[in-house]
Amino acid sequence: MERHREQLETSLLRLLQVLLTEQSVSRAAIRLGLSQPAVSNSLRRLRAITSDPLLVRCKNGMVATERGQELLAHANDALAAIDRITQPTAEFSPQESTRLFKLGAPDYLDTLFLPNIAEMLARQAPGAKLMVHPINADFDYQGALENGQLDIVVGNWLAPPPQLHTSRIFQDEVVCMLGSHHPLAGKGITLEHYMQMKHLAPTPYVSERTSFIDGCLAEQGLQRNIHMTIPYFGQVPYVLMTTDMVFTTGRQFAQHYARYLPVTVLPSPFPFPPMRFYQLWHKRSHTAPEIVWLRRRIAEVAGLLAG
Repeated sequence: MERHREQLETSLLRLLQVLLTEQSVSRAAIRLGLSQPAVSNSLRRLRAITSDPLLVRCKNGMVATERGQELLAHANDALAAIDRITQPTAEFSPQESTRLFKLGAPDYLDTLFLPNIAEMLARQAPGAKLMVHPINADFDYQGALENGQLDIVVGNWLAPPPQLHTSRIFQDEVVCMLGSHHPLAGKGITLEHYMQMKHLAPTPYVSERTSFIDGCLAEQGLQRNIHMTIPYFGQVPYVLMTTDMVFTTGRQFAQHYARYLPVTVLPSPFPFPPMRFYQLWHKRSHTAPEIVWLRRRIAEVAGLLAG
């Protein structure tokens, strides 16, 4: 039958380390601030636990046994691991970091937000890497945050998922976007026009929720005529340039393309509330210094964008 072994608590492990390092009960007692009898008693306990004398008398005092020398190396490793566990997390140093940051975002943000995030990282954390994962209806972004596949998700929601940590980072005015050749491009759009027009809409990137635009319309008993859905926001202006459809979106996205392409931005005839953009993260990374740092940088970039 296996003999029951006494548990080796941390304080006894540290005493073992000091005894085997000093190879003297008296010097170990001085170093630990304990009495010699207390250290001698602990040595007896350690001998019983390890089934080895650990220290034996020699001509000039005491010397560690071969087993004792082996245990000293184990004790050093164990105590170093305990210290790493119990010490506070080291402060994050962006200039020295080589971490891969994993960000989830819809491609709506490709033209006006993600380039600024990339520039910020290149300047403040030049050794860090960035992976951007597209968010669409087929992707479980909540599960990805939970298992560490993603660090942060950025997007717009009518109401962000309550089980995740959230921070609102900016908001944008809702406008209408259409090809400059459209008959209404120089006149404006009434609500009657809006409800009769053919609409281009993005493929939802959150499968279980109504889109922001359709959710707001539904609250007033309205439903637009979605004639085409499109998975990539970068294709939007090119579809509008060749059709009579209208696209409802944020002003920043629309004005970006209106600077370079024949598309027109008009006020929305429906009083949509602002599109609110959030960053979401899981509680598993809520206090991680590197993720806290990234959340703050994202908020700063978003603040400049909103300004």
